[in-house]
Amino acid sequence: MSDSTYILLKSVIATGAGAALQNPVHSSPNAAKTFQANGTVSASTGAATVYVEVSNNNSDWILLGTITLTLGTTSTSDGFASLAPWAYIRGNVNAISGTNATVTLTMAL
Repeated sequence: MSDSTYILLKSVIATGAGAALQNPVHSSPNAAKTFQANGTVSASTGAATVYVEVSNNNSDWILLGTITLTLGTTSTSDGFASLAPWAYIRGNVNAISGTNATVTLTMAL
């Protein structure tokens, strides 16, 4: 990955929030960011819901966007873009199901 790509969640297998990342472009209000989640299962199908959450104080989190995936044995992916200049960003797996389901969330600038 390039210097402008950040892994917010890596191969997550359970629900919960990842570590917060201080937004590297917080001082640039027009800096576009893209968020992409991908995931797989080892058999049959599954599903995952990934929240991208933001905060200005690294304590009180609000939902910036939701990525919903239908998981299969081949990687599935979806995402969105944002111009919002929040100070902190994190990924939060709200739901995940399926045999050996894993989800990864990346942010690119």
